[in-house]
Amino acid sequence: IKSGGWCDLTNMHVTDLNRDVSLRVTGEIHIGGVMLKLVEKLDVKKDWSDHALWWEKKKTWLLKTHWTLDKYGIQADARLLFTPQHKLLRLQLPNMKHMRVKVNFSDRVFKAVSDICKTFNIRHPEELSLLRKPRDPKKKKKKLEEAEEEALELEGPLLTPGSGTPLSPTSAWFGDSPLSEGNPSILAVSQPITSPDILVKMYKPQSLLDKAKINQGWLDSSRSLMEQDVKENEVLLLRFKYHSFFDLNPKYDAIRVNQLYEQAKWAILLEEIECTEEEMMMFAALQYHINKLSIMSSENHMNNSEKEIDEVDAALSDLEITLEGGKTSNTLGDITSIPELADYVKVFKPKKLTLKGYKQYWCTFKDITISCYKSREEAHLMPAHQMNLRGCEVTPDVNISGQKFNIKLLIPVADGMNEIWLRCDTEKQYAQWMAACRLASKGKTMADSSYSLEVQNILSFLKMQHMNPDPQIIEPITTDINPECLVSPRYLKKYKNKQISARILEAHQNVAQMSLIEAKMRFIQAWQSLPEFGMTHFLAKFQGGKKDELIGITYNRLIRMDAGTGDAIKTWRFSNMKQWNVNWEIKMVTVEFADEPSLAFICAEVDCKVVHEFIGGYIFLSTRAKDQNESLDEEMFYKLTSGWI
Repeated sequence: IKSGGWCDLTNMHVTDLNRDVSLRVTGEIHIGGVMLKLVEKLDVKKDWSDHALWWEKKKTWLLKTHWTLDKYGIQADARLLFTPQHKLLRLQLPNMKHMRVKVNFSDRVFKAVSDICKTFNIRHPEELSLLRKPRDPKKKKKKLEEAEEEALELEGPLLTPGSGTPLSPTSAWFGDSPLSEGNPSILAVSQPITSPDILVKMYKPQSLLDKAKINQGWLDSSRSLMEQDVKENEVLLLRFKYHSFFDLNPKYDAIRVNQLYEQAKWAILLEEIECTEEEMMMFAALQYHINKLSIMSSENHMNNSEKEIDEVDAALSDLEITLEGGKTSNTLGDITSIPELADYVKVFKPKKLTLKGYKQYWCTFKDITISCYKSREEAHLMPAHQMNLRGCEVTPDVNISGQKFNIKLLIPVADGMNEIWLRCDTEKQYAQWMAACRLASKGKTMADSSYSLEVQNILSFLKMQHMNPDPQIIEPITTDINPECLVSPRYLKKYKNKQISARILEAHQNVAQMSLIEAKMRFIQAWQSLPEFGMTHFLAKFQGGKKDELIGITYNRLIRMDAGTGDAIKTWRFSNMKQWNVNWEIKMVTVEFADEPSLAFICAEVDCKVVHEFIGGYIFLSTRAKDQNESLDEEMFYKLTSGWI
């Protein structure tokens, strides 16, 4: 198109009418003018206000309507689509159900997710994102997979972000809103898994590498759906992406709590996250309890709405849930009176041959340092060992029936990590030391207000796993328990269904008194207590390394891991990062630190933007504060995650 000279735009296609159109224009005409001419020429009575031009070759929306064709660099042969910005998506929610939603394909994904969450009445949309479905490598035929998809499809009503007003928490809770047809309040209710076949058909990652493959599918939050080749009516997964749940409040978050519970439930059943046998039975008992209460509450829904609100209040005051990232720590009292722990603890260094098995020491825990002395009497002398726990990895190794309460510590040293195990004698001692280790790893002391809460959480987590010595099983074994729907395949292979049912009923006694919302919150908390919780894996090659390794990213750190065993090789804290960049040419991410050598790795099989966005995204989430108003600094998010800082 010559400036000033007339020329034909021959390649224009109107998607709604499936019609090709050509227009006479000059390079000086602005985009708004092109659309006006086009609509006049079509002469079809219709609301075209949602339509915009899409430049196919450049994969870009022409949204700056005051820009001219010249300014966009559009030549006469460019193929332009005149198409609606809002298109249909089939979203699979964390509860595995599908909803059809109208989504803006020209908005950046971060904004589109925000709109979707408004429609569903989910607060803190910055924690969620969209993910492409992982292909199950065992299923060769795509057609077969799609047929199964259709079978699972719960074609919900059509929801359009921005059209309806978001539901008030109460109507979301009780489902008496005028939207009842397309009422998202159904999303606050957990639906039990009805048949074991559903579980059998679903994709289960077999190894850490499979888990890493799932994470290749995250969409880029700073580009639109259309730019990422998402097609109308495609199935995308809506998931909690960042495992840092801010201000989770049963009073306002009925839907958010339920969808989080569902995401946790499926992660455990599909073995996306490891748990011990005792933990599995506890999760199964909670799930069984939640299923029972969900069915009961939907049956007598109408007459106990008052009671439910009271229950929520009670659950809130009982639980005082402050989850990671939910509260800025205010150190209590005078700094000189930091609490200390001192006790006999057994210590074991698996990599040092000198210590054969566990050796008992008198250990003191002050600030963030553990000192080990040969005996209590020698505690005024030089310690035999000393460990500073800042930045360490803390992993529980507990077997309640075997009375084993171990804490595994991986402590950063110049060339990697030192491994030390602590063995406690009682649950109480374990809870105190475990809580202190977790805080110390973040550089916090026991004076932090979250210490006593952490001790309580650990104790209640252990208590839920207790097997009752003389189970007074009120319910006969022939109840409605379907163990195949409550525990993961690994345990189904190991035991007979009858045995599993008996154990679930036994574990159920520990949770039988809980209200519905409390049981869901407890399930989420127990999920958060698992060693692998909140870890997103990626395949990568480190600079200087020969083979593929894994990177694990959590809310506060980046971990280099052995791809076979998942063992941590080295950990880096985000708080210690100065800057992180991407070299797009060679797909390399480099991270610079305040006081250690910089780190560089190439992402294998995944766009390095995805990995980069996880780092920047977690750093963005850590800036949230309670007293902020609800609005988010969207530009700040793009700045931290786009890779051009």
